[in-house]
Amino acid sequence: MSSDDPTRARKRLSRDERRRQLLDVAWQLVREEGTDALSLGRLAEQAGVTKPVVYDHFETRTGLLVALYQEYDARQSRMLEQALARCDASLASRAWVIAEAYVDCVMSQGVEIPGVSAALAGSPEMEALKRAYEQPFLDKCREALAGFSPSGTVGAAGMRLLVGAADALSQAAAAGELEAQAAKAELQAAIMAMVERQ
Repeated sequence: MSSDDPTRARKRLSRDERRRQLLDVAWQLVREEGTDALSLGRLAEQAGVTKPVVYDHFETRTGLLVALYQEYDARQSRMLEQALARCDASLASRAWVIAEAYVDCVMSQGVEIPGVSAALAGSPEMEALKRAYEQPFLDKCREALAGFSPSGTVGAAGMRLLVGAADALSQAAAAGELEAQAAKAELQAAIMAMVERQ
C-alpha cells in the first residue's frame, strides 16, 4: 500500500466520534427521506461503514430511534434549563421561556422529530419509553410554574395540556403554517391560562 492511499490517510474515529457521525447521518436521512427510510442497513450505506459497525452502536432500528429521541430530549432539556436560569420569577416570564425553548428546539430539529416521535409511538412499549423521556422536562416545567398556581401545584392534566399545545404549535411553526413568534405567544398564553386555572 502506498503512503498516498486514501484508506490509509483516513483517521479512525473513536467510538464516541463514530456514534456522533452515525446520529448526524441518521438525522440527515430522516430529514431528506423520512423516518420510514431509516434502517440500520441504509444508515451504514450512507455513513460509509459496514452494517456490523451500525449494529454495534444501536442493535435495532428501535434502538436507533430511541437514541435520536434521547438526543432531542436532552437538547430540549438543556434549552429549558438555560432559559429558566436567566428569566424573571414571574408567570409571564416563565411561561414565555418554556414556550420559547419548546418551539425553538422543535424548529432547530425541523421536520425530523415528528417522524421519530411517531415511530416511537407505534407500540405501547415505545409510547411508555417516550413518556419516560418527557417526564423530566415536564417536571422542570411543573417546578417552574407551580408557585404561580392558586393551588400551589400543577396537575397531570395541566401538564398534558402544556405538551399537547406545545407539540401542535411547534409543529405548525416548523411546517411554516405559523410564524415562530406567534406560536410562542400562543403557547405562552395557553400556559398562563392553564396555571391560573389550577
